[in-house]
Amino acid sequence: MVTTFHKYSGREGSKLTLSRKELKELIKQELSLGEKMKESSIDNLMKSLDKNSDREIDFKEYSVFLTTLCMAYNDFFLEDNE
Repeated sequence: MVTTFHKYSGREGSKLTLSRKELKELIKQELSLGEKMKESSIDNLMKSLDKNSDREIDFKEYSVFLTTLCMAYNDFFLEDNE
């Protein structure tokens, strides 16, 4: 999780945050969601994650995203087994 964040952070701007472009690239390359997400979905995700409205995603905001994603995947698998 940490290594993946820092693999993409700092390509533009701060080494401690993800820009929209960096977030999009991370999602595309590292998560199975990447190819399925439309530009508007990336924009909406960015807005929902960017709690301090600085137009960048810091590690705390990123970790909340991954936690939420993991919980959704877990719920999906729990529903599948019922």
